[in-house]
Amino acid sequence: MTEARVVALAGNPNTGKSTVFNKLTGLNQHTGNWPGKTVSLAQGSYAYQGQLYEVVDLPGTYSLLASSPEEEIARDFICSAQAKVTVIVVDATCLERNLHLVLQIAQLTSEVVVCVNLMDEAKRRKIGIDLLQLEKELGVPVVPTTAIKGNGLPMLKDAIARVSSGTIQPEPKTLEIQPDNPAASFYAEAERIAANVTRTNSGSCTLTQRLDQVAISRHFGIPLMLGLLATILWITIRGANYPSELLARLFSSFEGGLSSLFLKFGSPSWLHDSLVYGLFRGLAWVVSVMLPPMAIFFPLFTLLEDFGYLPRLAFNLDTLFQRAGAHGKQSLTMAMGFGCNAAGVISARIIDSPRERLLAILTNNLVPCNGRFPMLIVMGSIMVGALAGTQIEGFLAVLVVLGALVISVLATLGVSRLLTTTILRGEPSFFILELPPYRRPQVGTVLVRSFLDRTLSVLIRAVLIAAPCGLITWFLANISVSGQTLFTHFSLWLEPLGKAMGLDGVILLAFILGLPANEIVLPIIFMGYLSQGTLIEVQGLQAIRDILTANGWTWLTALNFLLFAIFHWPCGTTLLTIKKETGSFKWTILAALLPTSLGVVLCLFVAKIASIL
Repeated sequence: MTEARVVALAGNPNTGKSTVFNKLTGLNQHTGNWPGKTVSLAQGSYAYQGQLYEVVDLPGTYSLLASSPEEEIARDFICSAQAKVTVIVVDATCLERNLHLVLQIAQLTSEVVVCVNLMDEAKRRKIGIDLLQLEKELGVPVVPTTAIKGNGLPMLKDAIARVSSGTIQPEPKTLEIQPDNPAASFYAEAERIAANVTRTNSGSCTLTQRLDQVAISRHFGIPLMLGLLATILWITIRGANYPSELLARLFSSFEGGLSSLFLKFGSPSWLHDSLVYGLFRGLAWVVSVMLPPMAIFFPLFTLLEDFGYLPRLAFNLDTLFQRAGAHGKQSLTMAMGFGCNAAGVISARIIDSPRERLLAILTNNLVPCNGRFPMLIVMGSIMVGALAGTQIEGFLAVLVVLGALVISVLATLGVSRLLTTTILRGEPSFFILELPPYRRPQVGTVLVRSFLDRTLSVLIRAVLIAAPCGLITWFLANISVSGQTLFTHFSLWLEPLGKAMGLDGVILLAFILGLPANEIVLPIIFMGYLSQGTLIEVQGLQAIRDILTANGWTWLTALNFLLFAIFHWPCGTTLLTIKKETGSFKWTILAALLPTSLGVVLCLFVAKIASIL
């Protein structure tokens, strides 16, 4: 094959651009950041008639009049002339709005192919498009597709090949641009062309319209949102149990083989114990408890996104976030934080305003991630001990987690309001919130991409932090000074603050040592209470309740533990992600101080009230 020809893939959000990209490239894909930016570009390749094509999926944007990193990247890549062809994916159901971007790009480069996608959806809505007339109006090749079914993609590949080889030479029409208002010129021409080529037959209410009567209604929108989140959480909680146990047994067998290997070579006990019981066991614990929930939660959440529900979630919460002085899209980044705060921080890239993007990053850790779910579930079950072990135990656990989510959302709104009236003052921006039609999710693609792009990347970061922290925890629990381990010394030093917060020093030290992953907080607490030198797992709620009660736990301890589990510093993975996204240690430290301060104040307040009562 000859040298690869670069194809830029541009378009508005929700036009099916990513579907076109996936269908063209299959699994020959990878992602990378634009130089000097945190915005990722997906790239992939395919071969056609002996020629290799490198496809660059540009960020979805409504305009090239740059006001965000995504728009800057799309504009800069097109202007760089790196692409032999620019394919612009447009939505057949709302052609006028999409043509605005087509006309802008056509003024920058003549090597353009317009892909009119979602033709099946247009047919269902009884929208007809005169494609030949559209091709004449634009002066560039126009290809109709239904990418999700693969319809029209051979024609698209052929059009790309002919334009990139020079067989076809598009001749986009030059527009007369008003210097004082260039956007108006594009909008006017887009409106004229759309009116000439589109015909619409009024019909009955569409499926999207019928579903939206519930999904974004004033009375049912929020309850439906809570119900969907509760369902996802229940599936995640119940579904992760078996694979977590399976992974734990697998790592346990590996641990036995690893121990045998150390003994075979006659290694000293301190080296064996530190590496096997410290580094390896800590790493194994994080993987076994983090991987299954993420592998379930992220695909489910992505399926909702692919279905078209997430924009409705943002619509329902937009008013609340606007009142808090925040951006409406912050509701989406917050929802992503339920799965993983690191992923929620990364998703803040969808917010154009730097000030509001920073606000979303700083407040994302106020919502509990799936790593905190086990603690919330255990504490919730213990607090309703009379019902523990009954058939509704799982239901009660979900209610506890759902209640934690509601509290965390209220805290997010409150802290957002505080920040926007103090250190992050500024004019709130507006944004276009598009409610795309509901579409059948691409289950296979969602499962693969959510695992590779979200689950695996987050897990790798967690492992890099968990291994050394497991080693540190082992040393603290096994090195003695003046007859007591370092773990005991540090927990006694933290005891006064812990008691004032309705907790104790062991709990506070466990949260500190649980920096790599919140999942290991409870094992560290049991290690401290039982004076064990390694992380241990206690099986069964009754056994957990007996150990905690024997070490002075009351209902106040359980309640404040629950509060501090919701509001404390981010895990190490999230801190690294915040540093990478903001490029600042100052904002990273503030992101850790905000939830921690809130958690400490709430615990001190509740403990004080309890002492009075």
